[in-house]
Amino acid sequence: MTKTALALSAAVAAPAALPAQVTPAPAPPQAQLPGRSAQGRVAVTIYASGTALIQDTRTLTLPAGVSRQDFLDVANTIRANTVRLEAQGTEIVEQNYDYDLLSPQALMEKAVGQTITLVRTNPATGAETREQARVLASNDGVVLQIGDRIEVLRDDGLPVRVIFASLPPSLRARPTLSVTLDAKSAGTRPVTLSYLAGGLGWSADYVALFDEAKSTIDVQGWVTLNNESSVPFVDADTMLVADGTGDRSGIRYRPADSRPVLRPGTQTAARPRLGDYYLYPLGARTTIAANQQKQVSFLSVDGVPATRGYRYVNAWLGTADTPRSASSMLGFSTARAQGAGRGLGDAIPAGTVRVYIRDAQGRPQFVGESNIGHTPMGSTLALVTGEAFDVKVRPLVDTRTRLGDRWRSAMRYTLTNASPRAVTVDLVQAGLDNGYDDTRIVAESQKSERRSSSEAVWRVAVPANGEAVVTATFDTRY
Repeated sequence: MTKTALALSAAVAAPAALPAQVTPAPAPPQAQLPGRSAQGRVAVTIYASGTALIQDTRTLTLPAGVSRQDFLDVANTIRANTVRLEAQGTEIVEQNYDYDLLSPQALMEKAVGQTITLVRTNPATGAETREQARVLASNDGVVLQIGDRIEVLRDDGLPVRVIFASLPPSLRARPTLSVTLDAKSAGTRPVTLSYLAGGLGWSADYVALFDEAKSTIDVQGWVTLNNESSVPFVDADTMLVADGTGDRSGIRYRPADSRPVLRPGTQTAARPRLGDYYLYPLGARTTIAANQQKQVSFLSVDGVPATRGYRYVNAWLGTADTPRSASSMLGFSTARAQGAGRGLGDAIPAGTVRVYIRDAQGRPQFVGESNIGHTPMGSTLALVTGEAFDVKVRPLVDTRTRLGDRWRSAMRYTLTNASPRAVTVDLVQAGLDNGYDDTRIVAESQKSERRSSSEAVWRVAVPANGEAVVTATFDTRY
């Protein structure tokens, strides 16, 4: 059976009888209007992991004693075992989540074993004929028994309608949570329904525009809200939680010399917190439509001091067969304004930073992107945007000599710069700990910074259209 070949109509069935002590409550008038949400005042807290906390406050008129209340338009991804209900003088007796939604296919599946009416229209004369048919099966198609013959309802171009005597009570037009309540007294009161739901998530993305002439960067932060459920959340007070599951800094594999460099900050951002997590409330209520992605701005900072630089990492005391490109980096701070310097002035959640630089005509051009993790305020970031065309490094082992149970390696690093301006390269010799943390630098042509037992860093000035050489001798176990 195809959906285009079959038009369905039905008379509404009376609701199934309820136990005598339970009073069914009528649906609110607004919930009966097509396209009108039955939700009340909604607050949505979204975690980057794809989970959301929904808090829906509705005004209900409850009778005294036990009654059943239907909460239409709950998320179809609701985790029913997480439901919590708050209402003064009221207790929950029972709850049922009805997720079997009304559709032509579901209606036909529920009609298996029952009798329906087929209405066929003669396309030439417009005359209608009606037949009673018993539904035998509704799997890949609909199998019917009409009198003494078996027939398959198919799409043969002829108009066919099916009339059902009633709607199955188990089918709902919209996702519905039915809750049996016991109220101490009758009256109108606010009722808050809280539950966890899947299918909602968020991620952060950043657009950074670097002005090389001014050595500044403009940063725009965007939040992408993703609602994979079939239920919209209308005019919702939305809060985002930057929990650890959203940290994408390690998702994509990158070589050691192209990972973003981060010096963590120690400043506390002026944002609400939830345990160890920062909260990012949206500035205004927003509607998150069903099956929608939505972008909302949450950060906009202009004129942050920034510098362009280069970085090369030699993974171990080895020789490169040919010169290799240094990584191009863009550095800036997330610190609050202090003295003459300033940064973004915020703690920024994990995401992807896409970097643009203005060309000679002043037009922004995309030059690369970098993933960052959750970054405290006061941090120093160096975003790797790609490989430099003009700046190359070649590490070379000049000599390697055995001294007893140790080795002495003399290294030479040649840095070349084909650009018309002088550059500074962070030259990193990595892998020095080698599992023993006893590697020593016994000689070097310029002073290095030992940032860890594994890394030594030289900041090397390379002249325009020129080269620079760094030498160092290492005492190692292997």
